[in-house]
Amino acid sequence: MRATVMYGAGDVRVENVPDPSLVEPTDAVVRVTQAAICGSDLWPYKSMEPDPNGRRMGHEFIGVVDAVGSGVRTMKTGNLVLAPFVVSDGTCVFCQEGLQTSCLHGGRYGFDGVDGGQGEAVRVPHADGTLVVLPVDEDDALMPSLLTLSDVMATGHHAALAAQVGPDKAVAVVGDGAVGLCGVIAARRLGAERIIILGRHPDRIALAREFGATDVVSERGDEAVERVRELTDGLGAHSVLECVGLEQSTVTALSIARPGGAVGRVGVPQGESIPNAPVFMENVTIAGGPAPARAYIEELLPDVLEGRIEPGRVFDRATDLDGVPDGYRAMNDREALKVLIEP
Repeated sequence: MRATVMYGAGDVRVENVPDPSLVEPTDAVVRVTQAAICGSDLWPYKSMEPDPNGRRMGHEFIGVVDAVGSGVRTMKTGNLVLAPFVVSDGTCVFCQEGLQTSCLHGGRYGFDGVDGGQGEAVRVPHADGTLVVLPVDEDDALMPSLLTLSDVMATGHHAALAAQVGPDKAVAVVGDGAVGLCGVIAARRLGAERIIILGRHPDRIALAREFGATDVVSERGDEAVERVRELTDGLGAHSVLECVGLEQSTVTALSIARPGGAVGRVGVPQGESIPNAPVFMENVTIAGGPAPARAYIEELLPDVLEGRIEPGRVFDRATDLDGVPDGYRAMNDREALKVLIEP
């Protein structure tokens, strides 16, 4: 089969690789029908050291089950399934607590012999604990929105929960990428009264407004902090969603939270300096991390199926596997927000 392999910064190729097959009784082999390039895929695209063996890429996909191991109970061949961005067994203590990203027996796509999602097929370990059977056909118009539940919509939701978003609260979302935009959806869904998006790309800002953002702050650094405080009567936001992961975005997020507020951090940290003293003195709660998407899918799925939310609108470019390397370039150059792959 063909799959995406990264060999170093800026070096993405689509190559022939071995076809996946069942290894453990709990495995499933899934033929990928839709996949995506994630903002977090851009970090190795910018900085990965050369690796002659390459790294299989992709962790967001939907597909059709082609084969199941003898121990798989919740799905059968022909089922359309959604894959959260990490593998989890569904039975360990952390899975039972809804924290599948800390599964004691879990893993990541593209590592330890597991296929990446940006290819024609994937062997999925712990299929029962990982995959979610979808109640639609593979050509359903909702596919882009359903695909976001594998990562970006679930991550935006996780940020909102960690930031304690709720009715009558002022929310600030740091970052206008796909996760930040899904954070706007999540904040509105949870009843936030005011949603401030911090970003400066006109097309993304326009989409954020359609998703429910009430205010836009395009400044950065101290000017952004001052502007957010102006919008919140000098107090800061009750809830801040940090959706970037850079040092500046982290410092900004912590600086715009009001005393007693909360910051939900879901941007993968890329080096940071946290102003601990002010955060401590203002009783600001810091929470977040990788989203346990598997725990959120059942909650978010009805809203997608019934059209209450449309997170699939974050996809602004589609390609086949041959176009994946250029999809990376386009996202890295800010020509595309998020790329949909249809192998």
